[in-house]
Amino acid sequence: MTTLSAGKLWRLRRLADERGLFRMLAVDQRPPIMNRLRALHGTVADAEVSAVKRLLVEELAGHASATLVDPIWAWPFVWDVLDPRRGLVVTLEHHAFADGPGGRRTTSIPGWSVAKIRRMGGDAVKVLAWYRPDAAPEVIDHQKAFVRAAGEACRACDLPFVLELLVHPFARARSAGDDVGDPEKRPELVLESVRTFAASEFGVDLFKLESPIPAEAVPDPDGPEAARVQALFDALGEAAGRPWVMLSAGAGREAFRRVLGFAFRAGASGFLAGRAIWWEAFEAWPDAAAMRACLRELSVPYLAAISELAEARATPWHRHPAFGPDGPKLAGAGHDFPERYPETG
Repeated sequence: MTTLSAGKLWRLRRLADERGLFRMLAVDQRPPIMNRLRALHGTVADAEVSAVKRLLVEELAGHASATLVDPIWAWPFVWDVLDPRRGLVVTLEHHAFADGPGGRRTTSIPGWSVAKIRRMGGDAVKVLAWYRPDAAPEVIDHQKAFVRAAGEACRACDLPFVLELLVHPFARARSAGDDVGDPEKRPELVLESVRTFAASEFGVDLFKLESPIPAEAVPDPDGPEAARVQALFDALGEAAGRPWVMLSAGAGREAFRRVLGFAFRAGASGFLAGRAIWWEAFEAWPDAAAMRACLRELSVPYLAAISELAEARATPWHRHPAFGPDGPKLAGAGHDFPERYPETG
């Protein structure tokens, strides 16, 4: 993995800052925002979801190296307040998934595709795949096929493929307790999922990963429990085998800061986070003025703080060991590049 195709190489650079660190903001969340609005009003209006996302982008996107948006409630309503000099990641997967006793199945947003993301100007495609290695065989086959197809489409369109993996409780386990939270079971579920999709057949360029233990249980990176937890994060980075970033998965601000402390020591190249940055401010909605004030007073300084942590400890993506000591090279570089660069993957 010492060379990258022209489109992937250029666009990965656009997602990162000048140091090669990913400091990315996520505003593609759908169920978390919708569920809170439904709790407030008893219903969810599309316009209100979009208004929330626009406010988040107005106040925060300028402080991030790239922003992740969905194509329904975000992009059509925030495009004019996004800085075209910064990276753009676009969601492919539908927020509604089929959930059965054997696991969850992911599908694309109806009418949406990797090719459309390229045409609209996206710099990368993001897919969230719910996965656990002990799911039913037919569910595992479906999830693998979905991710593989997304990777192949990204290769054909020469777009970076950002894969987010999340383990989940089986539907049958929810009444008896969330088995994903089992401290003995969760780390291996997370690690084995990453090992599975690190295979070249899936075409992943950048992993967006969750903590191998619940974020709220992550200890002080400099405390007495640090060595045990660091070993898990080190295993996570080894399993990824390419640049990776941390997701916040709804963690609180301080918990996510601790997670990043371990992740950066393990070689992570930054973060792609949303709720840890802006959820507290969102709780002020529907008072838009109060939410905006909270974003400025809490979220912007927090985003700056974790960006400074990344600058001090994270590994620039182009310095990942997968690229060798000299960093990634342009595939097909030479005076015959026009002939060697394919029209499709």
